[in-house]
Amino acid sequence: MTGIRLHAPTPGWAIDADVVVVGSGVAGLTAALRCTAAGLRTVVVTKARLDEGSTRWAQGGIAAALGEGDTPEQHLDDTLVAGAGLCDERAVRALVTDGPDAVRRLIATGADFDRTADGEIALTREGGHHRRRIAHAGGDATGAEISRALVEAIRDRGVRFIEHALVLDLLTDAEGRTAGVTLHVMGEGQHDGVGAVHAPAVVLATGGMGQVFSATTNPGVSTADGVALALRAGAEVSDLEFVQFHPTVLFLGAGSEGQQPLVSEAVRGEGAHLVDADGVRFMLGQHELAELAPRDIVAKGIIRRMQERDAEHMYLDARHFGAEMWAERFPTILAACRSHGIDPVTEPIPVAPAAHYASGGVRTDLSGRTTVPGLYACGEVACTGVHGANRLASNSLLEGLVFAERIAEDVVASAPGRGPAVPVEHPAPVVLPLLDPGARRRIQRTMTLGAGVLRSAESLRTASRELEALHLPPAAPDDEAGDRKSAEPGVESWETTNLLTVARLLVAAADRREETRGCHWREDHPDRDDARWHRHLVVRLTPERTLDVRTTDTSDFPPTLDAPGSRK
Repeated sequence: MTGIRLHAPTPGWAIDADVVVVGSGVAGLTAALRCTAAGLRTVVVTKARLDEGSTRWAQGGIAAALGEGDTPEQHLDDTLVAGAGLCDERAVRALVTDGPDAVRRLIATGADFDRTADGEIALTREGGHHRRRIAHAGGDATGAEISRALVEAIRDRGVRFIEHALVLDLLTDAEGRTAGVTLHVMGEGQHDGVGAVHAPAVVLATGGMGQVFSATTNPGVSTADGVALALRAGAEVSDLEFVQFHPTVLFLGAGSEGQQPLVSEAVRGEGAHLVDADGVRFMLGQHELAELAPRDIVAKGIIRRMQERDAEHMYLDARHFGAEMWAERFPTILAACRSHGIDPVTEPIPVAPAAHYASGGVRTDLSGRTTVPGLYACGEVACTGVHGANRLASNSLLEGLVFAERIAEDVVASAPGRGPAVPVEHPAPVVLPLLDPGARRRIQRTMTLGAGVLRSAESLRTASRELEALHLPPAAPDDEAGDRKSAEPGVESWETTNLLTVARLLVAAADRREETRGCHWREDHPDRDDARWHRHLVVRLTPERTLDVRTTDTSDFPPTLDAPGSRK
């Protein structure tokens, strides 16, 4: 344990549970439902409303070998290719083998997927897939439908939840095991201000970190809170240099910031073409799958063409779909484009890459256990080994589903041997000073310029210097006021501090990895280097708040941890 915690008031209230789940996307709600069904007292903590997790924004669908002629082995092969040599085959095999039945259980929970005329699940293709294996709902509203079904199930089954709550830090007991979390509830009600949920098991399902960049497809709540909490608690984080930039994000103009509208890969899966201003399909000849190559290859292809043509964006041309197909298959995207003055029925869509998904995160084993006893992670906050250096399209919802079920199995199996959570204060906590919320935009611009799609030693070290300039010295343990220029405790200062913590880690890892692999693109090291870099970078935060970066062989991933119910 590092003994590092955010500068925050002492909890003024507490509730007890058997397990607390932080996050309300597909991963968090699935874990909560499975734990509740087993009789565990489960509390879900969510940063906004229960139905506002990142899952609701997923358009394309969920990948699983559900179609005739498709097999888990074929799905495994496509995933390993996309992961550019860094996937853990054991984790991928667990994903693709457990996946089909996990999707069927999701349907049994109430999720309504699109069907063919004969009643079978309708399947489409996306980048990197050699089969039509993407199940979708509402045309391009898959995430919204999954979220609806899971939220209804949570409410129907009486699972306790706390909304508008930002998780702060992990609580531990005298033996260093997880004993719950502290959190801040934003609003009036039974629980308000800083409090705690005491529980011997904590499941992090907090989603991504897209807000560390200026432009992202992630919602505003994706501020890396889970990864930052895990780092402060002493957990290992891995592969954070592999940030996937989605190739086709609606271009809203130079300098656009915040959440940007996504144009799903499924549009290309149905036959849309990437073209430049002259109508040339520039992905032809770059990969056997052209526009349906893995996302890192398509994003690089777009950036290269933009550089060649001195252009701010490229175009996605799907005019040949016609008005009826656009309205039936992609109503959400059609509405988003039209709201910004673009009609994809009659004109190509301007697109450019934007930060989309973190392939790395809190390092876990095949049961979702982290290196901190009692702390689990699943979904985008986790690094299970499934995605390697580049996530295969639509594997994210499946990963959240499959590994949430594995976590619930382990939590339930471990519960009989765990007593009630009894948190203790660290004997000499390091109080992390808070950044002024005004630093958030500076962090985002620094990361976009220095650690975005294109990276180099020069850009990364410039970014590192700028981030270190924001890195405040810690307050003394007895100086709760944080008089060393610490901002006042509050949601925006906590979020900004979390963003800085994770930004420093990402830049350090990207600087260390001197090669181009997957979605990590180094201009000064343009080739993949298996001799030196067929390895993972694992990072911990030391008690002195420095980053301890080490490499580990691929055979040591995911880690092997022993606990009741362990899935090997």
